[in-house]
Amino acid sequence: MELHTILLLCISLFGWFFFKTYLHSKSRKLPPGPTGFPIIGSLLELGSKPNHSLANLAKIHGSLMTLNLGSVITIVASSPETAKEILQKHDKTLSARTVPDVITAQPNPEATLAWVTGDKWRNRRRICSTQMFTNQRLDSLQEIRHEKVAQLVNHMRKQCQNGAAVDIGRVAFATTLNLMSSTIFSVDLVDPEFETAQEFKDLVWRIMEDSVKPNLSDYFPIIR
Repeated sequence: MELHTILLLCISLFGWFFFKTYLHSKSRKLPPGPTGFPIIGSLLELGSKPNHSLANLAKIHGSLMTLNLGSVITIVASSPETAKEILQKHDKTLSARTVPDVITAQPNPEATLAWVTGDKWRNRRRICSTQMFTNQRLDSLQEIRHEKVAQLVNHMRKQCQNGAAVDIGRVAFATTLNLMSSTIFSVDLVDPEFETAQEFKDLVWRIMEDSVKPNLSDYFPIIR
């Protein structure tokens, strides 16, 4: 009895994935693309170097193609002309973006600016545009920019006088981070000697790496 139940469940899941991924996608007017396998779609075709795989698929299916990545339908633009057409003429239709499950699984993901979607994202973008990026506001922050650049130059001069090496990546990251934190919170997050810069840089890098790692729940939302 248990075997029959498991078999029925597998058949039901297969039928659901097949209907959602293939029959439902064929009813839409989508660009051509590889057929892929049942359930997993074209995930295996991406391989370890997705950029190379997508370039090879574009030679077969054209610069605008459809990929079924699990149960997620993805439209891929592989040429500058196609990307320009999408971003300039059809930006409203294709402006939605998928938030990785690793982000939504964290506490308060809606509190971020980078990952929030919908009306919240539009409202925060409007606030940034009117309160931070206007010409008047940028002119008022000129003194902060001069101060951070002066700190950078002084640090590099001190390192040169001591015969020490300068880690350009670390000090540039620290200067940018302090500029942003001073603009938003009126405080520096990294000390003037940039001693804690590498710690912040490593933390940001790990967050970026984890957010772009493939996650099964992103391609098969049913398992969330």
